[in-house]
Amino acid sequence: MKMRFPTLRRLCAALAIAVAVPAHADVTLNLKDADISTLIATVSEVTGKNFIVDARVKGKVTVISASPMSEDGLYETFLAVLSVNGFAAVPSGDTIKIIPEATARQEGSGAFGNASRLPIDEIVTHVFQLQNINSAQMVPILRPLVPQWGHLAAYQPNNTLIIADRAANVERLGKLITQMDQAGDRDIQYIRLEYASASEVVRILTAMTQQDKQADPTNKPATIIADERSNSILIGGDKSERQKFIDVIKQLDIPLKDDGATQVVYLQYASAENLAPILEGYAQEVGKSRNAGGAAPAAAQGAAGAYGQARVLADTDTNALIITAAPKIMRQIRDVIAQLDIQRSQVLVEAIIADVGAKRSNQLGVDWAVFNGDRVAAAGILDPTTLSALASAATSGTSTAALGAIGQGINIGAGLDGGNNGTTFGLLLKALKGDGDTNVLSTPTLVTMDNEEAKFSVGQEVPFLSGQYSNTGTSNTSGVVNPFQTIQRKDVGLTLAVTPQISKGASIKLKLELEISSVASGTAGASDLITNKRTLSNVVSVENGQVLVIAGLIDDQIQDQKRSVPFLGDIPLLGALFRFRKVDKTKNNLMLFIRPSVLTKQSDIDYYTRKKYENVRRTQLNSAPGAAPFVGKSPRPLLMPFEEYKAQVPPSEPSGEPAATEPAAAPAPETE
Repeated sequence: MKMRFPTLRRLCAALAIAVAVPAHADVTLNLKDADISTLIATVSEVTGKNFIVDARVKGKVTVISASPMSEDGLYETFLAVLSVNGFAAVPSGDTIKIIPEATARQEGSGAFGNASRLPIDEIVTHVFQLQNINSAQMVPILRPLVPQWGHLAAYQPNNTLIIADRAANVERLGKLITQMDQAGDRDIQYIRLEYASASEVVRILTAMTQQDKQADPTNKPATIIADERSNSILIGGDKSERQKFIDVIKQLDIPLKDDGATQVVYLQYASAENLAPILEGYAQEVGKSRNAGGAAPAAAQGAAGAYGQARVLADTDTNALIITAAPKIMRQIRDVIAQLDIQRSQVLVEAIIADVGAKRSNQLGVDWAVFNGDRVAAAGILDPTTLSALASAATSGTSTAALGAIGQGINIGAGLDGGNNGTTFGLLLKALKGDGDTNVLSTPTLVTMDNEEAKFSVGQEVPFLSGQYSNTGTSNTSGVVNPFQTIQRKDVGLTLAVTPQISKGASIKLKLELEISSVASGTAGASDLITNKRTLSNVVSVENGQVLVIAGLIDDQIQDQKRSVPFLGDIPLLGALFRFRKVDKTKNNLMLFIRPSVLTKQSDIDYYTRKKYENVRRTQLNSAPGAAPFVGKSPRPLLMPFEEYKAQVPPSEPSGEPAATEPAAAPAPETE
């Protein structure tokens, strides 16, 4: 009997269900320890739905119903029974798959929506679009509310949440998301001050927030920013925090008695001596405009004294301004100071001066003379230097003076004394060829601040003879006349003056003054020196780091001088004895380039400084490979590596004052 009782009980339950489910009628479902497959078969017969049952779907179910149910109610009860036993029904086309909940999220499920109401225990997938909060921040909040087999993920590119769960839980999570996805009360308020200074008020409020932060580290105070241009304050944060600061601002922004006050403002970058007259003029203009406003006559007259007494004095020793003015004028002056006392950028100007020249010269000629005191004499003196030498020789009456006729190059002289005949012949052949090249490359570099002139000069002082006197009527005891000469020294070399002005958009306006002078070749040491001089005065606009040619000169000259005896110089071959020819060809090519670079960051300054420093040090290493001769083993002077030289600067203390450290010993010079 014990073996047959369970089988008999299942049979009775099946018969009870069969009796209680007539077609197209409400169903009363009462099961006790019935096999779940029997329940699935009964629901399929009543609702007409097709089910595919996973092999893992097994177990006993108990359902107690006190009143009849419709087909929809029966199906919802069926889904609830599956949920209680750890199974789920997933629609798949015309059939419904009954599978374990653990794999339900990997199977296809219906989309949750409001168009058609789904059974509360049906597996659905829904995408929530968030508007105000971050989807990733919602995942840890909602994860405990989703069953282990369910799915919850955030897709940050479009700020959405993806949830796969039963319809009832998805609907519940949707209501929670709607309540949390609201615009917070954190907002930004704009408060314009009338009497107080925005920067001073912000300083006071910032001190208050720091005290609150120390008392409660978890406190998130409001953000406070001063707009000095409009004398306004921007407050961002929660409504309660904002209101607390707004109340304080209203208490601080009150009118004060215009009886004048004195403040000392220390400048960081601007010059107090240059800024003082500007600010004093500005304060007087503001005072006049306020006095001429729509105030009552008595009030205007009372305030005129305070406004008119605005004074700004400069203390050059501390680079500070001493300001005496009414509170309103004082605030406006401090606002102007804040905008003028800024760190200006620096400009590195690199100039390239390339001067390439070539000079070629050729001269060939014959000077001759025939002299006889009793007969006709003739001479062919074509070189001016020969003529001057002969005149000097005739005047002095010495043969030594005739040596002045010999010039540079090849000089071949021949003569014949006629003896008793008295006729003397003389001939001098001169030939000279010259070839000279010049190649000068100068790269002056200088750094200056924006709108500040910088001047760079390198060269030498050359003496020029400006006068000469001799006391012809007076002589000393030895009978020698004392001459007197005056010498004037002038600078010869390169001078570059630059005034940069940085414009908006990294464009640089440059005012250039350039002068290049040099002593002409072959005149050094003479009293009548000849100098070559080139000057440039220009204003150009250059982009940051751009190389621009600002001037250029290409000069090509040919001078061909020919002297000859008429008729005789035109005779072929033999005419060369009666000609003198000199040809000079000069070609100069001068180009001037400029490249400005704006130095706004410390890294830019270090880069260009290191570049120039290493170039000089590399030149020293190449030109001084060993010790200096005749002085033992003492090394030549040499720059230390840039990093070592830079490391010798002591670090600044937090207070801004230099550290009191002992001077470091100088490192030993390097040898290569």
